[in-house]
This record gives sequence, structure tokens and C-alpha cells, in this order.
Amino acid sequence: MPDTGPSFTVKLAETDEELRAAQRLRYDVFVRELGGGGEMVDHAEGLERDQFDPYFDHMLAYDDATGQVVGVYRLLPGDRVAEVGRFYSEDEYDLTVLKNSGRKLLELGRSCLHPDYRGGTAMYHLWNGLAKYVSEGEIEVLFGVASFHGTDVKHLAQPLSMLHHNHLAPPELRVRAQPDVFQNMNLVPKDALDRRGAMLQVPALIKAYLRLGGFVGEGAFIDHAFNTTDVCLILDTTRMNERQRRIYGGA
Repeated sequence: MPDTGPSFTVKLAETDEELRAAQRLRYDVFVRELGGGGEMVDHAEGLERDQFDPYFDHMLAYDDATGQVVGVYRLLPGDRVAEVGRFYSEDEYDLTVLKNSGRKLLELGRSCLHPDYRGGTAMYHLWNGLAKYVSEGEIEVLFGVASFHGTDVKHLAQPLSMLHHNHLAPPELRVRAQPDVFQNMNLVPKDALDRRGAMLQVPALIKAYLRLGGFVGEGAFIDHAFNTTDVCLILDTTRMNERQRRIYGGA
């Protein structure tokens, strides 16, 4: 019989050990691989964690053959934000337009895959789980920060400018980087863009959201603690066409 590749189980963390499994994978990716850090990172135990973890749902993708957690997503429904006091990304972005929209919101974050599973089907299984979560919660707008590796804005001028010129959110969804941390993304004139070269610098997760019809907010945030340059992604599920819905649902 042909090899159909690994099979996966996607579920929400229900125990402390499952949460720690997510934090261990996040540590391997965000700290060991990408050089990130944070006040609550546990280097002795190899856990990337913060004060928001107890309030989020943690979606895990398991390789059924090994039982290993190979992918994670962190999810905060808007109706739970009062328990936390704010969305995670509000340190970086003014979310007023979303919070005042009357729409049902979901904040996404800390998405990562084990390096051995990148480019395969693990992310699609996570997306399928996310699509089910969104449908059951009747979520209308998904948002969250996504990152470029590194903090050299000159090196990222082409992709940041391409996002600004071609994928800026409409006014009713356009969050903006907080004034004290605002990094202008309009660094290269539109007619001087190398679109192909710019897209090659865009991380796969950001490309995926663009294919689904996602937008970016105005301005970037330089996160020196995580050694990243962040943009805010916004996806309005009501604007997705049928093809995009099939992709999003993991078809």
C-alpha cells in the first residue's frame, strides 16, 4: 500500500501536562531556534510561557505514530478577554476598531510547528481544528501578531512595504501599532517593489493568511525580546470566498 504520511490528532489542551507539552515545543522553536526570551521563560525546564497562558485555549497537533506534540496554536475568544484585562497583542497594537466593531473576535498567537513537520500536512490539520473551533464559536474576525525573524528593518524593507501597499486592512479593520512603538512599514515606494523577492522573505504563516484573504494592520512592532519584527494579521471570515473557505477548512 502507498505511504500516506503521518496521521495527526488535533485537540485542545485539557491538563497541565498537555499545556507543558505546548510550552516545550514553543521553547524549542521560539527560544532555542529563534533566540527569543521573556520574563517567565523557564530555561531549566525548557518551557516558553507567559502570564496569558492560563486564559487561552491551547490547540495541539499530535503525531499519532509517536504521540509527540508537533504543532500548537494559542486561542483567546473575545468574550473571555475581560478575565485577562486585555488582549495579548494590545501592548503592540491599538485594537479599538476591532473591539468597537460588535463582531465576535478571536485572538491567535504562538503558532509553531516542529521543524520536522514543516512543509507537510500538520499545519492543515491544525487549520482544520481551528476552522471547527471558529465555526462552533461563531467567530467572525480572527487576528493576531505574526513575526518576521530578526529586527533589522532595512533588511525587511521590501516585504514590509509590499504588505503595506498591497494587503493593508480596510479602515473598519485597520488596527494600528501603538504610537510609542510604531514602525513605519511604508519603506519602499510601490513602483520600486520587487514583489517576487519580497514574497520570498514573507514567512509561510503570513503567506497562508494572505491566500485566505487576510490583511495586515498599519505599522510594525520591533520585538527585541523575541528577536522578531511583528505585523498584525486580520482575517474577516465573512469576506472569504468559497475557494478560500475550502483551504481554511483543510480541504
